[in-house]
Amino acid sequence: MAGLEALKQLLGIPLPRRWSPDDWTEVEDHVGSGLPSDFKAFLDTYGTGVIAEELVVFHPHGSSPLLERMRRIHESFANSRERRPDDFPHPFHPEPGGLISWGYDYGGDEHFFLPCNPDPDRWKIVTMAHEEGCETFDGSFTEFIVAFMERLEFMDEDGSVGPAVPSFESC
Repeated sequence: MAGLEALKQLLGIPLPRRWSPDDWTEVEDHVGSGLPSDFKAFLDTYGTGVIAEELVVFHPHGSSPLLERMRRIHESFANSRERRPDDFPHPFHPEPGGLISWGYDYGGDEHFFLPCNPDPDRWKIVTMAHEEGCETFDGSFTEFIVAFMERLEFMDEDGSVGPAVPSFESC
């Protein structure tokens, strides 16, 4: 899996994990489909944590389990869509074709898979940008992570703006 190997070069070698492929069974049963293989491989390699001090991702058996978060976010966003349909152009799981939550960033954006293909490895990623609408990324999870880190900038103590440092912090 070239994408995961590229991320390992950027983020560093993770701590050894003891996850099992069965860890995904309950989540995938809930979703009604497999999830993208590079997403599962990344989470099985790194676990729940924060990428580049900004993007939070969840493993099914992490400190904040993925399925619990999915259920909460899907319900919350579906209720918001009922009240303000123009602000939410996509339905949310469990509606057919509904967005599937997988993480958020500290800027207030939520990140979802758009199950637009029978093959989960061909799903797109939709970011619900905080109060700015949706952005769709047509690429894999690992490609999204690399693109996310490339466009992310931070201000240092001197007020200089520069690129984010690729990193991963388990939580």
